[in-house]
Amino acid sequence: MNNLSKRIITSIILIFILSISLFYNKYIWLITLIFVSLVLFIEFNNLVNKIWKKEKKTIFKLNIFSSLFLLILIYVSYESYNNPPTGLVFIILICIFSDTGGYLIGNLIGGKKLTKISPNKTISGSIGSFLFSLIPIVIFWGLYNFTNDLSFKAESSLKLIPKCLFLCLICQLGDLFISYFKRKAKVEDTGAILPGHGGLLDRIDGIIFVLPAAYLIDKIFF
Repeated sequence: MNNLSKRIITSIILIFILSISLFYNKYIWLITLIFVSLVLFIEFNNLVNKIWKKEKKTIFKLNIFSSLFLLILIYVSYESYNNPPTGLVFIILICIFSDTGGYLIGNLIGGKKLTKISPNKTISGSIGSFLFSLIPIVIFWGLYNFTNDLSFKAESSLKLIPKCLFLCLICQLGDLFISYFKRKAKVEDTGAILPGHGGLLDRIDGIIFVLPAAYLIDKIFF
């Protein structure tokens, strides 16, 4: 219960910080993105150093790769900002509900393991992630009908449902990608910055891959 209390309190604080960053103005959002990226770089670098302790060239290459990726993340996340930032909120909600669905359905049903990379993940949990990732469509549909605010008006369901499912897939793959590095480094968490949760990378490992993917999808198809 003590750990659960920590998780709940930390989650509330994170939601508050995210809300301020998103809804205050785009410059606060940019500062938040830069700070988050620095933390992510440090946590990923710690994993890399644990795995390839003496292979300096490998560590250097992975640090260059992660730096470039985080710069792209900052750029696309900043460029995706609109006032109000409902588009970003929608993308983040897809990731949140994807993680929630995976956790709830995976624990309720259990069953066959999805992969050896992350032993706690199950096929049922993955299916739950896909199903729950569609919930933001319902939320935005309800908000639009209740408020008539055009910022909540979603695109055609024929486009939006495949978009949510694809981004859910990216979210799950991102989670597995970081899980692979944690498994190689023989650690449970990427850090301890978030009480009850571990590292920041543990919490947003899916989102950091989904945001660039969503940016590309919007540029190409929407």
